[in-house]
Amino acid sequence: MTLDQLKSGQQAIITAIEHEGPLAQRLMALGLLQGTPVSMLRRALGGDPLEISVMGYALSLRRDEARKIEIEIE
Repeated sequence: MTLDQLKSGQQAIITAIEHEGPLAQRLMALGLLQGTPVSMLRRALGGDPLEISVMGYALSLRRDEARKIEIEIE
């Protein structure tokens, strides 16, 4: 399952980032690391962007970025 499939209020653990290069490095620098808990806060009306909670702060991601993050629901 990927992060973009998480529903509002659900929590999950990041299992992998399915991308290499600058995007993966940027996501990891933002705290999206394997084993990190995340929760979906809300989505914009069109479903893009998504707002998640990670490491105690709110982070907005584009849906295509969130599709590259593999998760496992807690």
